[in-house]
Amino acid sequence: MTAKKEYKSLGKRHKIIDGPEKLSGSAQYTGDMRLPGMLYGRPVLSPYAHAKITCIDRTAAMAVPGVVAVLTAADLPTKDRPVNSRGSAVLAHDVVLFRGHPVVVVVATSEAAAKDGADAVLIDYEPLPVVADMESATLPSAPVIWPNGLPKDGMDLTAAHAAVDKGADEGHREPSNLHEETKFNRGDVDAAIKNADIVITRRYTTPIVHQGYLEPHAVVADPHMMRGELTVYTSTQGQFGVRDEIARLLSMPKSKVRVVPMVVGGAFGAKYGILDPLVAAVAWAVRRPVKMVLTRSEDFLSTTPTPATIIDLTIAAKKDGTLLALDAVATLDNGVFPFTIGGILGILLGGYYKCDNVRILCREVLTHKPQGGAYRAPGAPSATFAIESSIDELAIQLGRDPLELRMQIGVDEGDRMGNGDKWPNIGLKACLMAVQNHEMWKTRTTEANTGWGLAVGGWPCGMSPAASVCRVDSDGAVRIHVGSVDISGVNSSLVLVAAEILDISPDRIQLIQGDTLTGQRAGPSGGSQTTYSVSGAVAAAATAVRTKLLETAADHFEASPADLELVNGVVSVKGFPDKAMEIGAIAELAENKSGGNGPIVGEGTSAVSENAPGFVAHLAKVHVDPDTGHVTPLRYLAVQDVGFALNPMLVEGQIHGGVAQGLGWALHEAMIYDEYGQLLTASFMDYDLPGFEVMPDIDVVLVENKSPFGPFGARGIGEPPITAGAAAVANAVRNAVGARVTDLPLRAERVWRALHDSK
Repeated sequence: MTAKKEYKSLGKRHKIIDGPEKLSGSAQYTGDMRLPGMLYGRPVLSPYAHAKITCIDRTAAMAVPGVVAVLTAADLPTKDRPVNSRGSAVLAHDVVLFRGHPVVVVVATSEAAAKDGADAVLIDYEPLPVVADMESATLPSAPVIWPNGLPKDGMDLTAAHAAVDKGADEGHREPSNLHEETKFNRGDVDAAIKNADIVITRRYTTPIVHQGYLEPHAVVADPHMMRGELTVYTSTQGQFGVRDEIARLLSMPKSKVRVVPMVVGGAFGAKYGILDPLVAAVAWAVRRPVKMVLTRSEDFLSTTPTPATIIDLTIAAKKDGTLLALDAVATLDNGVFPFTIGGILGILLGGYYKCDNVRILCREVLTHKPQGGAYRAPGAPSATFAIESSIDELAIQLGRDPLELRMQIGVDEGDRMGNGDKWPNIGLKACLMAVQNHEMWKTRTTEANTGWGLAVGGWPCGMSPAASVCRVDSDGAVRIHVGSVDISGVNSSLVLVAAEILDISPDRIQLIQGDTLTGQRAGPSGGSQTTYSVSGAVAAAATAVRTKLLETAADHFEASPADLELVNGVVSVKGFPDKAMEIGAIAELAENKSGGNGPIVGEGTSAVSENAPGFVAHLAKVHVDPDTGHVTPLRYLAVQDVGFALNPMLVEGQIHGGVAQGLGWALHEAMIYDEYGQLLTASFMDYDLPGFEVMPDIDVVLVENKSPFGPFGARGIGEPPITAGAAAVANAVRNAVGARVTDLPLRAERVWRALHDSK
């Protein structure tokens, strides 16, 4: 099967398999869980960004009817664990480190009682100096957040997001708020800048942005004290990683911790076990099931939004557009615990365009804020906003068509990323060609105060080993067992892979998503790796089943397997239509026959050795009100290299969602902290998410530059759609009114000021 037209199921639009459950409200989320004897937990969060805990008075809280326990860090099995990450910061010990740091958990027989109990807890604090700004955090006068160094313990979640060499910090340094530096160098940058015809230097800033999922973090933990086991029901992207971290923090064998992934109501990189260790520890302490669902404000205050960035970028070029040098210093606000994504940011910042002379320094800074975390292509929107704004400015100064310039200097397979590694097969220029051939580009016109902005974006994509099991029942139903978590409809594509190989209707296939006890091993659902990794395992398992079906039928018909064909779920001898058997009948035969292959079950594994990056090219048309600076998106074109769209409907849906989030970065979203580390935007009343009413019409074009290694040529598609949105809108604003805005989001006042400064 080498051509799309040959496929019966793949490459065609299919509904998602869990759509009816979600539309009818019968899908069970973690918040819907009810267990016998279950208690409800409510955290008490620190009102200070940095303070010493001097006294905790539980008396009034324990007097609230229904309150069972009021727990501090000393009451939990995690009390002796070092605190060095958001997941390990189960409860504050003696000092709170960010506004929203959990200090106490109240456990009660009802949610109302738990809330009343939490409100009744009295905690005295002694405020301590706050490091709230990433630039001042690195000054010699700044208090050091971790004066004795950060404790070394735990796991690195950044590996879940991109399969690339993100670089490493060089050498030893004394404890400071500069946690890590990553450096990428090649060529002679200073000489190249000196000899350039055009040099453009800009500072770009992006704020802390929340993932904005509809379902807040939610966990139910059910201890089985007699067996020494713990079952955790959770909204998570990576069940095996959550299991491992809970087992580590609670000093339990992994085999004694079972994590059951529930239906996920949005994640976008944020649900890798922030709340799970806390609820697990509380349940273990009270020896009863405990449920905790964060309120929206608690979620804003205590989870892991994307880091703010400052990117000082210089590019130098010849008059013919050749890029001679790229020099950048990127500073990231990681919050109080490190989450090092600077390497990924640097790889992309220096990886979109051909350039022999590159110097990139990525500085990871600690402040008294919640730990930074992943949000859909972590680091990519910030890097893309910076480089694409500067490349657009280069095109303007050269008087060049912005698309033609990008076609000239954009990277191809074998060109180097920011870290010096070579890109594998990529489709950046194929995406640009698709924009060039699209009617929106060909017929674009410029009215007063309207403009068009073009930007490319990319993502390395991840990969993980995965396994799957396929079996055929005697009624002809096929069941696929996986251990991956479906956060984006991926299960609906996995079904199509098996249907294609077995030549049956997708409706006859049931996909069973197992937990850490029953599911096959798979990587986390992040980094645009799930389809790329798991579909290969599903294909291998289905192929093994196909072989067994043919062998069993061949033995029954006394024919060679080579003389058989499997069509529409029926195995027959070629040229002898009377010698045919439906796959369910073959399964029943195999289940009852002595000798032979036994039941029709196949196992499959996949361990792809090379990632398949995804690139996009976005074109935005906007209107800018010159009197107010308000930006209105009018039209949007999103072109993406998807390799091969297993289910185009799902792929287009992912792209629409990514565009919407990219527009959120561009025009709306920012978590604002004051100089005391207080979050000023801790609700949806204050945090501006774009609504459907502000979304423009979105045209989607799928470029199918097949991956050499992905099953059927598929690539990861989840991350790339968000990467170019902010850059495309900023470039459109520049085209509309001549003002270059270098700080996100491009809210009205900021655009108005830039417009008047440019005059």
